[in-house]
Amino acid sequence: MSAARLLRIGTRGSPLAVAQSGWVRDQLTAAGYPGELVIIKTTGDRIQDRPLQEVGGKGLFTKELEDALEDGSIDLAIHSLKDMPSEIPPLLTLGAIPPREDPRDVLIPHDPRVRSLADLPHGARVATGSLRRKAQLLRQRPDLEVVGLRGNVETRLRKVREGFEGVQATFLARAGLNRLGLDVPEAITLSPDILLPAVGQGALALETRADAYELEAALLSIHDANTATCIAAERAFLERLEGSCRVPVAGYATLDGHDVVLTGLICGEDGTPWIHGTLRSPAAYARRTGGALAERLLNDGGDRVMAAYTGHDPRWKT
Repeated sequence: MSAARLLRIGTRGSPLAVAQSGWVRDQLTAAGYPGELVIIKTTGDRIQDRPLQEVGGKGLFTKELEDALEDGSIDLAIHSLKDMPSEIPPLLTLGAIPPREDPRDVLIPHDPRVRSLADLPHGARVATGSLRRKAQLLRQRPDLEVVGLRGNVETRLRKVREGFEGVQATFLARAGLNRLGLDVPEAITLSPDILLPAVGQGALALETRADAYELEAALLSIHDANTATCIAAERAFLERLEGSCRVPVAGYATLDGHDVVLTGLICGEDGTPWIHGTLRSPAAYARRTGGALAERLLNDGGDRVMAAYTGHDPRWKT
């Protein structure tokens, strides 16, 4: 690309999206590839009064950005990877994946004396719009009442602190708090053993046109191969399941030496049934690892769970 032209970096307009896209811009600028942010409002930003699974799922946060890539209005689109569908348009590609932020979830209680899930009062009202979080929470605390709550990070924090509609706790991603630079002393970070993260949680994606070869050097300057390996396993797992935010699915991979270790989960909305497993393979086989673990969980009963939500077994294409 020409050194004289600024990269046009597409982003949603939420404070978190602007913060993380601004970080990407600054990293690229420091590497010699200056850019400017282009704010694009997505359908998911406009619809705040209904759960995502009722109005179209993850693609609500990506479609308008992808349209702008395809028509040449922007050069790059910055996404939270957990918001991206398992399949992307054929003319586009994931050009780079920067180093991952903390992938864990945090519990935000209304009462700062609460320091764990076990400390929540019996029957407490907990707010989350995520089926993944709801299912894992009810698996451990079936007595709790789970209600929906949408809005940006600051809005959800404020509502819980004010006890909005009797809500006594909610969940947020630790990565979002870190990227916004928010100090939330009441936040309780939950290990993946307690709450398995969403596929791609904590990671960003730089999406580009597949033929944008002039961006190769810029993309390589921010790409992190270790994060990309873990994400490849996670997204292959989700892709094999044809998963979305409409299904309680979780997947999280780490590197251990030369191996990738992937843990996956398929479950019902109340935590039952619970189909869970871990697979270790050489890191070079990350994508095959994701597909193989998905196949194992489908064979262990996950096929019936997926069929209940999607209307068909993902092993049989319709």
